Amino acid sequence: MNPFLIILIVLAAVLFVILIASIKVVRQSTAVVVERLGKFHRLLNTGVHFIVPFIDRRVGNAISLKERVADFAPQPVITKDNVTMQIDTVVYFQVTDAKLFTYGVEDPIRAIENLTATTLRNLVGELELDGTLTSRDTVNSKMRIILDEATDPWGIKINRVELKNILPPKDIQQAMEKQMRAERERREAILKAEGEKRSNILVAEGEKESMILRAEAKKAAMIAEAEGTATAIKMINDANPNAAYLTLKGYDALKVMADGNSTKIIVPSEIQNVTGLLASLKAVVDEDGASKK
Repeated sequence: MNPFLIILIVLAAVLFVILIASIKVVRQSTAVVVERLGKFHRLLNTGVHFIVPFIDRRVGNAISLKERVADFAPQPVITKDNVTMQIDTVVYFQVTDAKLFTYGVEDPIRAIENLTATTLRNLVGELELDGTLTSRDTVNSKMRIILDEATDPWGIKINRVELKNILPPKDIQQAMEKQMRAERERREAILKAEGEKRSNILVAEGEKESMILRAEAKKAAMIAEAEGTATAIKMINDANPNAAYLTLKGYDALKVMADGNSTKIIVPSEIQNVTGLLASLKAVVDEDGASKK
């Protein structure tokens, strides 16, 4: 074989290898840092790029620009009233500058974890136990602001910080459970007392209305009876009754009076005779006196 042809084939192969090595494809949502002779040269974003082989060198793996989640282990934290709690945090962050992320800090994730722990201790140390349990949103917001400012030189943006679990000591948990149970029992007793009070009020109002209705019914009956009596008398007067009718009604009244067992009245046949009436009254008095003896 011709030596010149062999040299051309070798050169073509070397050029092909160099060409393949100079082509770099960067995937979506990633970035690649390129150094030239040991110094930062440029940043490769999504797409196809060409570099100079053996001179330009890619630094590490492609850096993801997607939002990441870091779940850190529980940290011992002491509150203002000297209660030690275990609190673990979740941090949502995103790389916004691949260059700063590469050259800003040696281990970005560990740096964020330590920064989160110290910031959490500072914030919770200013709060008492009850305030820590009820001010979770406030602590989350303050931590996000502090961490975001601290990680700017590292090319990292802190999107969210969440306190995942807040675990007080067991004796504190038992005391809190007793307190919550007592509070629930107190609310239950208040609701029960209010229900009984309302029931008694309704019963009293019902009895009151019932008495008023009975009184009004009795009043209406008495008025109706009186009106009936008055009407009857008026009708009798208008009819101008004779003496025989009046005498007959008088006999009816005396008959009713005579129904009693203790008193007896003897009425003469002629009620107009006054002497006979006095004799009848004397007979009644004598009979009553004899019965008492």
